[in-house]
Amino acid sequence: MSGLQDRTRYDPSEVEPRIVQRWLQSGLNHPEPVGTAAENYSIAIPPPNVTGSLHMGHAFQDAIMDTLIRHQRLQGRRSKWIFGTDHAGIATQTQVERALIEEGRSREQIGREAFVERVWAWREQYGSQIIGQLERLGASCDYDDERFTLDPAYAAAVMRVFVDLYHQGLIYRDRYMVNWDPGSRSAISDLEVEDRPVTDVLYSIAYPLAGGGGREIVVATVRPETMLGDTAVAVNPDDERYSGLIGSTATLPLVGRELPIIADEYVKPDFGTGALKITPGHDPNDFEIGRRHGLEELSVIGEDGCMLDAAGERFAGLSVLEAREAVVAALEQDGLIRAREPYSHEVPFSHRSGERIEPLISLQWFMRMDELAAPAIDAVVSGRVQIRPEGPRRVYLEWMNAIRPWCISRQLWWGHQIPVWYRDEEIHVGLEAPTGDGWERDPDVLDTWFSSALWPFATLGWPAQTAELRAFYPTDALVTARDILFLWVARMIMMGLRFTGEVPFTDVYVHSVIQAPDGRRMSKSLGTGIDPLALIDGGPRPEIFPQGGSFPAYGADAVRFGLLALSSTQDVRFSEEKIQQGLALANKLFNAARLILLRIDPRSRAAPRAETIEDRWILSRLERAKARQSRWLEDYDFAKVALELYAFVYGELCDWYLEWVKPRLAAEDRTAVSETLLHVLSETLALAHPVIPFVTEELYSLIPGAQGLLAGSRAPAGAPELIDPAAEAEVERAIAAVQALRAWREEVGARRRVELPARLEADGYAATAGSVAVLAGLRWESDGDTPVASVAVPGGAVAMLGTGGEGLDLAAAARRVGERRAQLEAEIARAEGKLANSGFVAKAPPELVATERDKLERLRGELAEL
Repeated sequence: MSGLQDRTRYDPSEVEPRIVQRWLQSGLNHPEPVGTAAENYSIAIPPPNVTGSLHMGHAFQDAIMDTLIRHQRLQGRRSKWIFGTDHAGIATQTQVERALIEEGRSREQIGREAFVERVWAWREQYGSQIIGQLERLGASCDYDDERFTLDPAYAAAVMRVFVDLYHQGLIYRDRYMVNWDPGSRSAISDLEVEDRPVTDVLYSIAYPLAGGGGREIVVATVRPETMLGDTAVAVNPDDERYSGLIGSTATLPLVGRELPIIADEYVKPDFGTGALKITPGHDPNDFEIGRRHGLEELSVIGEDGCMLDAAGERFAGLSVLEAREAVVAALEQDGLIRAREPYSHEVPFSHRSGERIEPLISLQWFMRMDELAAPAIDAVVSGRVQIRPEGPRRVYLEWMNAIRPWCISRQLWWGHQIPVWYRDEEIHVGLEAPTGDGWERDPDVLDTWFSSALWPFATLGWPAQTAELRAFYPTDALVTARDILFLWVARMIMMGLRFTGEVPFTDVYVHSVIQAPDGRRMSKSLGTGIDPLALIDGGPRPEIFPQGGSFPAYGADAVRFGLLALSSTQDVRFSEEKIQQGLALANKLFNAARLILLRIDPRSRAAPRAETIEDRWILSRLERAKARQSRWLEDYDFAKVALELYAFVYGELCDWYLEWVKPRLAAEDRTAVSETLLHVLSETLALAHPVIPFVTEELYSLIPGAQGLLAGSRAPAGAPELIDPAAEAEVERAIAAVQALRAWREEVGARRRVELPARLEADGYAATAGSVAVLAGLRWESDGDTPVASVAVPGGAVAMLGTGGEGLDLAAAARRVGERRAQLEAEIARAEGKLANSGFVAKAPPELVATERDKLERLRGELAEL
């Protein structure tokens, strides 16, 4: 049948590229924009950066999204996976600037217009590489309707939102403390800052008190270079040590400026000396204190990370670290260092450039968030947006309730240039440039996350009321990682509610992070990154794999299955075994289909023709598997979806049902079993398709009477009338009996093909006795010699009447069983004792404790089988 006779193994490297082309050419991924969003199903992809290539995080979340999309498509819903890429302002500009540096040039030398043209050219060259990689994974995105966050229509939507929010009083310009990234020479948001542990030196510095007399107040700081911008010294109002100094002044060393000594509850009496130098221009907490007390805001560090002229002639032009050394040396020369000690603390670094953040006061554009946050909080509290699991939901609400203004301007050239023009003291904010001479446009661009906050509706044509917007907005689910819960997810909810009146999605599934096998984060620079394409097509293993060599070409189905099987509410370590399990499933399903399609009556068509109890059993188990899959997908429990699919195909379908019906396939009249087998195979392929779409699509094309693509077909509706608890109970009793009998045969060393005489002395096998005999290698006898052994089975026992002439030593076998039982009992007692030891459980690594518990369960299961 279609070459199946000659295809003895499944080869994903041959099948998958061919199937991808069938899907792409079908137009299936590009649904017509008809119907309503409630009738249809849609997901907006987290737009990969234009600089991006497929990494394990992409593969993980894209496997999840594609599973959801394919499942809904099979349910008959018009399903759109909104696709596009993000311009990724800082990341993309950095790439092009590096290329210019290698040429010995800079963006300033070539000018803004030429630089932006250069970035567009770079995007044309490299920007689409991830598309081919996603196609190879089997991601059924709407590639025909690709969006880019700098496309003209999308850019117009971004400008519209900025202008509207400005006129609503939510966007404003102010001089305020920002996170300055010296690496990118731009302000960045709080959410693009990552804290890293750093050990600095905590210096105790004497500030002489006014009036002389040798009196002093000692302050503690890890940043002595910023003291050049001090404008006060603060103490806690309840600190009795300094109560008499509040209102007096101290002299700033090296500078000579008089500093007021103020009282503020922010100061912690138990930190350092209890006296805090206040530098409003270079510390966010000092900035807030300075605003409360009306202090001068001096800037002594510039945007390039070097000291300004305001720092004084001997320090101006030095880098921050050079200035620190110079300031400490000058203080030592003046005898003003009172102590120094190591101090470990968290220090902010730019997630973008990797450089240490320099808090600076800068004239920037900000966005008030409180008015936008309130309805976005209510959307989650009321359940209109469900965030799963519960942990990210709590974190979302905590962050939203403490939200601060958002700095939305960036000192870059690549991005959405802010629609603001200046002429002297005049300012114009609008969609078009103002008329008249002398106007100059603001050179800054908007934060990338400002534009991506509009993604679910701007990709569908908003602000125009397009057919796509009516058909697919609001979207249904958002699948994302927790690190952009605030950068992106929260802002999409706020913007969606503000500009469409609807939540942008009803479900947010925050997936776990897949770590390297050793528990570290996956990173190419650390040597812990795993390329999904190396798993799919075969490629070198990273150095963290001790066996070295290359991955075999597992194929996309295996990788998708393995990633879904790894999904959890907790971060998980990558397991190649799960990928291997996925390949085994694809091979098993291929072999099962081959057996069925080569042995059935070729004139048969799929129909549930239950002739025997095993037919009723498999039809019932299939219906339950379908219902469970739908429920688990609704609950976003993808590990259960994958692993239970494996259990059904491997265990129930292949290990039992196909073995059960092989004799019937050899009969002359095999019409009924052929039709039932085709029905079971067809529905199993539909069940498995969302998880392993390639092998199922290939096999579907070989089924007699199949038309079109499985990906575009409608899965059969549930048939609850096929659920048969009585058949399930009887067949499962028979399976347990066969397992017990096979275990006994293995213990006594009976060869598999030797038929042993036996007598059934158990109830409940009226419809299954013959199959039990065949599967267990027995021949039922009504009478016979005295039993040589008895095997316990559900409902009674099976009396073994002979050894088939093999001369088996049953006594020796019994002794081996007894010895193994004693060994297992001893090992179980040891494991139970270890786990009962509270010291071991509390102090041992969690993975060691988990391994010990797994071992105990395995030992108990083996003992139960004996």
